[in-house]
Amino acid sequence: MKIKQLSIVMAIFFVFNILSAVTAIAADLLAPQQAIQEASDKLQNKLQDKAFSQNFAQVTQFVDQTIYPHTDFDTISELVLGALWKSASSDEQSRFKQEFKILLIRTYSRAFIEFKDWTVRFLPMEIPNGANKVVVKTEVLQPGMQPISVNYRMLLRNSEWKAYDIMIEGVSLVTNYRSTFSNEVKTKGSLNAVIDSLAKRNTEALAPKNS
Repeated sequence: MKIKQLSIVMAIFFVFNILSAVTAIAADLLAPQQAIQEASDKLQNKLQDKAFSQNFAQVTQFVDQTIYPHTDFDTISELVLGALWKSASSDEQSRFKQEFKILLIRTYSRAFIEFKDWTVRFLPMEIPNGANKVVVKTEVLQPGMQPISVNYRMLLRNSEWKAYDIMIEGVSLVTNYRSTFSNEVKTKGSLNAVIDSLAKRNTEALAPKNS
């Protein structure tokens, strides 16, 4: 699966329940599953406002506020850079985390607008005593299509479960982005150059469009 396709499907993590019922009752879900449900519930109410959904800047801001509490962007950024993280300066690490977060937020926001007919089925799970990492297994359903396996690696941090990787049909988002940025560093010559390019793309994507 290409990184762009994977990114879009990954964004369903926060939007697949927007207009649909979940096949498990929220009260029956375990804490990591409830974290997913909570984000989708907040988005559900906002999507009803068509004026809101047509304002990409507003959507981006709201998605940021909604998904941030349920996503460990620090861990994701470190895993995505892999070996590059250890050799990066503190400034490069900080800048990359910020720009990569914006990239993911933009991806989520596009999916928030585009994907409306998905439903999700939470698969049974257990949390071993003392565990601080789990995999939440789900199937994303769409009429007339085969279920898509979407699993979330989640980490318990400060008593809250947060996602740090998503696997679509067994393919890791972190692994795909790691390959992408590694290739970009080789092409552009440095991590700093890649961050500058990413920052420019983010700025252009979020800039007000002339009517």
